Amino acid sequence: MATADILTMSDKKTAEKQKALDSALAQIERQFGKGSIMKLGKDSPVQEIEATSTGSLGLDIALGIGGLPKGRIIEIFGPESSGKTTLTLHAVAEEQKKGGVCAFVDAEHALDPVYAKKLGVDLDELLISQPDTGEQALEIVDTLVRSGAVSLVVVDSVAALTPKSELEGDMGDSSVGVHARLMSQAMRKLTGSIAKSNCMVIFINQIRMKIGVMFGSPETTTGGNALKFYASVRLDIRRIGAIKDRDEVVGNSTRVKVVKNKVSPPFKQVEFDIMYGEGISKTGELLDLGVKAGVVDKSGAWFSYGDERIGQGRENSKNFLKENPHIAIEIEDKIRAAHGLDFQMADGDGDDDDLVEM
Repeated sequence: MATADILTMSDKKTAEKQKALDSALAQIERQFGKGSIMKLGKDSPVQEIEATSTGSLGLDIALGIGGLPKGRIIEIFGPESSGKTTLTLHAVAEEQKKGGVCAFVDAEHALDPVYAKKLGVDLDELLISQPDTGEQALEIVDTLVRSGAVSLVVVDSVAALTPKSELEGDMGDSSVGVHARLMSQAMRKLTGSIAKSNCMVIFINQIRMKIGVMFGSPETTTGGNALKFYASVRLDIRRIGAIKDRDEVVGNSTRVKVVKNKVSPPFKQVEFDIMYGEGISKTGELLDLGVKAGVVDKSGAWFSYGDERIGQGRENSKNFLKENPHIAIEIEDKIRAAHGLDFQMADGDGDDDDLVEM
């Protein structure tokens, strides 16, 4: 009898809680409109995060979802001439191939349209702005994102977003924390509209040195800490060596580390070649990733695919793949399949961590 009473009381409490919850939900919907609060799984199945390729197959695999996530803030940082803008322009070209509208906010006033075209960017469809102040640049980004018609916005770079007060002041005037406050306010304003419009915003950032650091890395990025918190993906890009053709330097060997990733496990690292005038060397990546995935065989200096010898030495093999694109596509498809990525890069789910580490 006592057990039955306890059960009845428990049911009453549950019913009262449900009634109170329904009342609270109804009040929220009356006050803020229908759809302002809802149950996560009900009537809206969990969707996979849409991704845009970075132009580097190895980096797409390292990011875990086949590229950079849409509807999120991305930060790409590194030293000078490390390939930050090159990587971003490749992402713009890939998004344009999918039919997306892209915008480039060039705060550094240093975009080279000829180079962008060589990387596959459609200049006729690219929106470009060269703002005078940091406030103007971020207002332009906010307006583009809120429109819902733009799928990718690039800001190059955070360090060049000069606050209006700094421009109006004299050279040498101290303006402590103004840049960080500007970025912090921009992040608060942008983050909601970015998610709603499913627009990706890429911030390119520069590196500075902290003074008096005894332990740990003295390196830091500009614009305060707000961007570090709001970014879903942070990529650290570094030049680790030169690529030579006889005595002439024809490109850079580049390493990218995923230092933050909210959509997949972070801290993966990938290396690829950036060739001058061409951008990321896709054929070089196919050889490296193909060998690691067991798709391409390497014996001494010779590379072979199936029964066919590709070439002796890395550069000769790269040239062979350029001249035989059908073999390159076959190798790429097999590498994608080995990592669980879709062949068309529509969506993906990267795994095999040890295959990605380079």
